[in-house]
Amino acid sequence: MPASVSPADAPLDRNYVTALARGLDVLSCFRSGEKLLGNQDIAKRCGLPKSTVSRLTHTLTTLGYLIHVPSEGKYRLGTATLALGSAMLSGLDVRKLARPLMHKLSDLTQTEVALATRDRHNMVYIEHCPSPQPMDSNLDIGTRLPLGTTAIGRAWLAACPVGERQQALDYLQAHAPEQWAAAAALQDQWPQYQDRPHPWLTTSFGDWLPHVNAIALAFSPGRGLPLMAISCGGPSRLISADMLMQRAKPELERMVRRLQQAIYHA
Repeated sequence: MPASVSPADAPLDRNYVTALARGLDVLSCFRSGEKLLGNQDIAKRCGLPKSTVSRLTHTLTTLGYLIHVPSEGKYRLGTATLALGSAMLSGLDVRKLARPLMHKLSDLTQTEVALATRDRHNMVYIEHCPSPQPMDSNLDIGTRLPLGTTAIGRAWLAACPVGERQQALDYLQAHAPEQWAAAAALQDQWPQYQDRPHPWLTTSFGDWLPHVNAIALAFSPGRGLPLMAISCGGPSRLISADMLMQRAKPELERMVRRLQQAIYHA
């Protein structure tokens, strides 16, 4: 079942295994930078009874996907999840091809550069290149950013097929209404992107965080891989909207074209 389908719709699918979905939802609760979560924290995020969550965390701990920390009465991700994540990332050849191009883009624009793909109402960083200049950023691989308010999320929305976009918007409306309002307000602009030479460039100037500016471009890597987007940006005190549109935009467009060519010839 696609990630854009809500668990609430599960009864409509006879092949949907609710217990498995709930277990994966528990693992998805852990966000970049968070080490420990208790059953109460997980229950609140998943919208499940605490008794159900207790059984799920016990099972996941037994299987090695979670580690119980008795002194805190909470859980952290286990090594089994690390194995899954490592296997997934190692299968993304696009990361290896993108990495040197991202570093070059970062050096040319003095911005932070990221490669991400969608997971439900978030964009997840699968590759990241920090800016050459100090930015006090804690972003890294695995970081989750909002789909509806960030440049990288908007690029994904603008580029994906209409039906998939509507599924994503429906998911936002049900699970992240504040993001849905921001994304829905931009719907009239998306058809315009299709008519541009580089159709999926999007912006977020203070829309995600008041002090952050970014632009992004989405592209399809093919070979069965999901739609992805690349962003560059940083704090507004260092990275202005004008600089991003005038200087960084052509470099980002050039970088994505080169990446697509590299993927095609790989």
